Amino acid sequence: KFSDAQQKPENQIKAIRSFIAQKVDVIGFTPVVETGYEPVLREAKRAKIPVIIIDRKMRVSDESLYTAYIGADHIEEGRKAARFLLKKFKDQRGPFRILEIRGTDGSSVVDGRYAGFREILADDERFVITASESGDFLRSRGKEIAEEYLLENNSFPFEILYSHNDGMTLGFLDVLEQTKIKPGKDLVIISIDAEQGAIDA
Repeated sequence: KFSDAQQKPENQIKAIRSFIAQKVDVIGFTPVVETGYEPVLREAKRAKIPVIIIDRKMRVSDESLYTAYIGADHIEEGRKAARFLLKKFKDQRGPFRILEIRGTDGSSVVDGRYAGFREILADDERFVITASESGDFLRSRGKEIAEEYLLENNSFPFEILYSHNDGMTLGFLDVLEQTKIKPGKDLVIISIDAEQGAIDA
């Protein structure tokens, strides 16, 4: 059984309640945000239905409310992105200005990728996060942010794009093609997830 919650926590909660009523054997879901699920998780626990959370973590007062977490270490993903920059610009002087495109605010993925990135770059003054925009993990938002910075400004004030997922990066690249800026040369791009479309790009 599958339910598309359309990126809305309230729809996820309704779907989980529906699955509990249908007496499924296991419920798996990716929490859109980190909080707000405790009441429905308690209902699942009372019904003795194990809940597995996937990809994103959530904050709960009692971790026994879910059975397992399957996913990556998002803080380490942010650290790896920053370590790549330190290696890439090892012998170069800055400043290197960074445009960050975050995913869905309030999600553990964003919190981790945001914090890990800053943790590694904190002691290197060459790297300056000039702007951090919410892209909600959507290709369309990546495109909108690119249009704002690439098409509405006479010059592009960044050397680095740090994007929290490939969808937003691909949206950004759609707009970048309309400019003279060469990705990988004029603009260093760091993206996370390894979607096939991003690998091809």
